[in-house]
Amino acid sequence: MKSRKNYAAAFILAAITAVLAGGYVYAATEHFSDSTMDQAWDAWTQKWETQVSRDYEKIALTPGEDETKLNFAWYSKTDGTATPKIEISKRSDMGQSVTFEGSTVPAIDGYLSNRVTADSLTENTTYYYRYYRNGAPSDTASFKTHNFNSYSMLYVGDPQIGASKGQSTSRGDKLENKSKLNTAARNDAFSWNKTLNTAMNENPDISFILSAGDQINKNVNGKDPGNEIEYAGFLNADWIKSLPVSTTIGNHDSTNESYSYHFNNPNDTQLGKTTAGGDYFYKYGPALYVVLNTNNYNCAEHEQAMRQAVETYPYTNWRIVMIHQDIYGSGLDHSDSDGIVLRTQLTPLMDKYDVDVVLQGHDHTYSRSYLLKSDSKTHSNYNFHDWDNVSDEAGNVFPYSDASYQAQNNCYTIANTMSGGVTNGDGTLYMEANSATGSKYYELIPGKQDYIAVRNQNWNPTYSVIRINSNTFAIDTYEIADGKTRKIDDTYELKKTSASRR
Repeated sequence: MKSRKNYAAAFILAAITAVLAGGYVYAATEHFSDSTMDQAWDAWTQKWETQVSRDYEKIALTPGEDETKLNFAWYSKTDGTATPKIEISKRSDMGQSVTFEGSTVPAIDGYLSNRVTADSLTENTTYYYRYYRNGAPSDTASFKTHNFNSYSMLYVGDPQIGASKGQSTSRGDKLENKSKLNTAARNDAFSWNKTLNTAMNENPDISFILSAGDQINKNVNGKDPGNEIEYAGFLNADWIKSLPVSTTIGNHDSTNESYSYHFNNPNDTQLGKTTAGGDYFYKYGPALYVVLNTNNYNCAEHEQAMRQAVETYPYTNWRIVMIHQDIYGSGLDHSDSDGIVLRTQLTPLMDKYDVDVVLQGHDHTYSRSYLLKSDSKTHSNYNFHDWDNVSDEAGNVFPYSDASYQAQNNCYTIANTMSGGVTNGDGTLYMEANSATGSKYYELIPGKQDYIAVRNQNWNPTYSVIRINSNTFAIDTYEIADGKTRKIDDTYELKKTSASRR
């Protein structure tokens, strides 16, 4: 997230001052995950400097158009013959392998982005694969499919590799992201890997990851390679080469083309675009996933993407939307300021397209809403102006604390407040994910909003496990403290007695 002001005093005093002034204080806290205290840290620093930070050619797996397909993307150098090719086998010796060929596009200077799609995958199967860079095969890696109609996912928020810049570690050094070493990225990449390893040890049946944006921190423009070290850290995590990751574009990803080169997203609509890319969608078993780039505030285009997705896959029992900006969250930095700029426009669309769940990031806190619906009234639409101001449809600029802006965003109704879950409920559940790495945390907003059922900020990395089948969507959320996991919210379930939208 964008930090707009530094703390000038302790949080409580600052919050009181802000409330009296009619606004909020916006800043990351002093809390972060200090990886230097881990016993494996010294070995990691050597690996980071000699291998990880200089290797931009890590592969990323992404869900395909449906559960039988899988997309791949990776860099290769331009000083050889391009070979965008994947070999896949059910045998570890790669015997009887099937070859899938794709295409390349120029990426940053000296590199190509390779894109390949594999198809005809079957459930409950271990596959082995290798990819080619300039004619040479990679080491063999593997991935595993699980049951297509009843499966689990990891839902994470804001890994934001490199966001710990400015923090001081137990070793006494101050983390930075301007050198080629990028000690902030080194710290956060270690924590990202640790979170995924912990989550997968507890949940080995995970089918794929849902990441709600801000994979990296250094939002440089164009094809500048300045953020490639951070992508190298994100893609280096042990499980990334074996676990598909569906990412949305965060504000820290949005203005750089590198995102589009590292991730081969399915059903690219070419709508809702920023420099990094736009909206896409896919089906996996009983669920339709629509991923919107809400850094683009053109909601007419987002509606087109939602319509395309629903028309392509009209009969899935669940519809899940993932966005970065939290239009219903509870973090101090964004939830009542720039995070709600799109609320008046997106809330009615969630009703119109019968969306069950919206997964959000951006605010580095955890929250779960009640089931919400639009209030069916006409409200003003807004656009992001800058990190301190919003603009209306006439182009007038005013601060986020403006009373008319806050009042117009009271555009929802609370459809259901049942704890534990709802059967055949009306309305949409909005989840807000805290940081999966602890690279940056925000305070909770001083007063919990009426639409929030549960919220949490314990200053620890978190992840959620979503389990889904034709009749049930269930979510559990955990924090990682001292290498151990602990639930921070009760299991919440949405249930449907009908198994189809037919």
